[in-house]
Amino acid sequence: MNKKLITIGAIVAFVALLVIWSVSSYNSLVTMDESVSTSWGNVENQYQRRADLIPNLVNTVKGYAAHEKSTFQAVVEARSKATQMTIDADNLTPEKIAAYQKAQGEVGAALSRLLAITEAYPELKANQNFQELQAQLEGTENRISVERKRFNDTAKEFNTKIRKFPTNIVAGMFGFEKRPYFEAEEGANKAPEVNF
Repeated sequence: MNKKLITIGAIVAFVALLVIWSVSSYNSLVTMDESVSTSWGNVENQYQRRADLIPNLVNTVKGYAAHEKSTFQAVVEARSKATQMTIDADNLTPEKIAAYQKAQGEVGAALSRLLAITEAYPELKANQNFQELQAQLEGTENRISVERKRFNDTAKEFNTKIRKFPTNIVAGMFGFEKRPYFEAEEGANKAPEVNF
């Protein structure tokens, strides 16, 4: 009788430990999954900050370079397209991130063309409002880079956790899936050509 109690006690203790470990693993995965979603929200927030700066920048440049209408239109269209694109953090896929990144890249390219125009207008470059907007835009671009890196770091931590044994068992049971990363844009490995 005593051996049966010890055996039953050992089985109950093992099951209890297994349940505690499973709950702890699940809660840890939920926390990490939420961290990935929060990081994605921070990335979107910085892109929105950039989008919010664009109208002021365009209007400031317009006052000095009214004949550059096609460039202004390209910036406005790229901004419009990028701000219409939203991705739910729970449904991130590599394809959706690539499409989002492409739309944001088009905004960046249009902004580069807009800022290149300013070289022909020294009075614009000296304008205090333009200088402040340009500084805010540069700061925002840096923030975007930082938030993208943080997103990738958070996704990597989560992806590593769901693939490691024995947590991968809990992750598989509850449907936790690998989160995609931001990747370098196509052609980013090539240095730009500079012609004088």
